[in-house]
Amino acid sequence: MEYQSSGMLSIDQLLHLFNRFSFLTSHPDVKKRIADAVNDKQEAVAVTTAIQEEIFLEMGVDPRFGLACLGKVNMAYENNQDLMIRFYEFVANEEMACEEAELGPDKFAEKTEMQKKLQEQQLEMLKHMRNFHVDDQSAILEKLRQQMEEANFDSEASFLSVEQIQDLVRRRVSPVFKPS
Repeated sequence: MEYQSSGMLSIDQLLHLFNRFSFLTSHPDVKKRIADAVNDKQEAVAVTTAIQEEIFLEMGVDPRFGLACLGKVNMAYENNQDLMIRFYEFVANEEMACEEAELGPDKFAEKTEMQKKLQEQQLEMLKHMRNFHVDDQSAILEKLRQQMEEANFDSEASFLSVEQIQDLVRRRVSPVFKPS
C-alpha cells in the first residue's frame, strides 16, 4: 500500500485524526499503555506520538508526513476558526493524556478538580465584573494582572474575590483623603 506523503492533510483527515485520538486515549487500555511507558521511564509524549502514527497508518498517511503536517496546521488553516479550535482541543487532549499518565489517576483527578474550582471562581469573578462600569472593569483587570505577575503567574492568583473587587471599586470611587 502506498501512503500519502505530499501536500497537506485535508480538514476531513485532520478531524478524523482528532476524533480517533480522543476516542483511543479515553480507553483504559490505552491509558494503561501510556502509564506503563511512564513507569518504564519513557516519555508519555513518545507513546501519544506512536498512537498518532498508528492512526496515520490506518488512514493511509505516511506517519512522518502526518506528524509534519500537524506542525503546519496553524499556517495552513489559520483562517478556519472551527478547525483551529478542534486542533487546540486535540493538543489539550494529548497534554491531558500525558499528564494523567505522569501523575497517576488520583493526583490527576485531584488536579482536574482544583482546575475546575478555579475556573468556577474565575467565571464568578467575570459575572460579578459585568455589574461595573468599563473603567472599573479595566481597573479590576489591571489589579488582576499585577496580582498574577507578583505571584509569578501561579493559577491561584488568577481571580479576585467579590470582596476584593468591591473594595477596589470602592477605593476608585472614593479616594482616600491625602492632605497636601
